[in-house]
Amino acid sequence: MSNLPYAADADSPLKPSELKVLRDQYEKEGDYVGVQTKFNYAWGLIKSSARGEQQEGVRLLSEIFRNAPERRRECLYYLALGNYKLGNYAEARRYNDLLLDHEPSNLQAGSLRGLIDDKVAKEGLLGVAILSGVAIAAAGVGAMIFKGARRR
Repeated sequence: MSNLPYAADADSPLKPSELKVLRDQYEKEGDYVGVQTKFNYAWGLIKSSARGEQQEGVRLLSEIFRNAPERRRECLYYLALGNYKLGNYAEARRYNDLLLDHEPSNLQAGSLRGLIDDKVAKEGLLGVAILSGVAIAAAGVGAMIFKGARRR
């Protein structure tokens, strides 16, 4: 069983004072920041409600993913979660599927897969509705133009 939090946990941001503790430690370590410190700060940023902080969290996790093979498993989940929160559903699904390939019974990744699929379906239906509305409006405008042209 994994000890990763469920996807819903990402919707509860840290208190500003808690994120400040992580940021201060990250900045204190400077050029020699440890992987754990960077990971903790990235995790705090992913939980944020501020888009810029979420983007920074994804950037930091991407660095860890590239440079620390021993942390890739944890990074996969949080990269999926961060991209989900940013609305990058294709990236979120890619990272989450990589984790599920290695851990098919991972409940957290399974929970996140459901959230991603729901968002994609909802936004897909919204996109279809918008396109349908545009097509109907275009047809109406076309009909009015056509009627106007026939009267002349």
